[in-house]
Amino acid sequence: MPFTPFHMGPGILIKALLQSSFSLMVFGWAQIVMDIQPLWVLITGNGHLHGFSHTFIGCALLAVVSAISGKYLSELGLRLLGIGKAQQPVVISWWVASLSAAVGCSSHVLLDGIMHADLQPYFPFSPNNDLLGVISIEHLHQFCVYSGLLGAVIFFLIQWRNRLRC
Repeated sequence: MPFTPFHMGPGILIKALLQSSFSLMVFGWAQIVMDIQPLWVLITGNGHLHGFSHTFIGCALLAVVSAISGKYLSELGLRLLGIGKAQQPVVISWWVASLSAAVGCSSHVLLDGIMHADLQPYFPFSPNNDLLGVISIEHLHQFCVYSGLLGAVIFFLIQWRNRLRC
């Protein structure tokens, strides 16, 4: 699923449940970082499509990269979008950036592992992909879409309730 919005569905649900303890922007950035290696293979034709970046060891390393770069890029993006007060811009804590990147990268391996036969999530310990076909691709896509829709409803209901309290 290179650069697909389907990966964002579970992230939207997690954002709704954790609110300010989770950064959807860092999560989304982690999705992009995870698919840089497959994009390179698609462009050049060289390498293994779902290679080292789509292993649990690779995703752990990319989670660190995503957290560090995503924290600063997301803060800049929020500032440019005018989110937060001008005198007090939104600051994403290292805990939130780390959690969001770790969830983003690991969920990416899990979701791709279900649908891509060439993925080896346990490499170098095992070439097996026990995730493959756990559910159908159709059900996987439905899960991603419905979790995103549910997350959006929950998020906006919580925002609405919080505004009524003020």
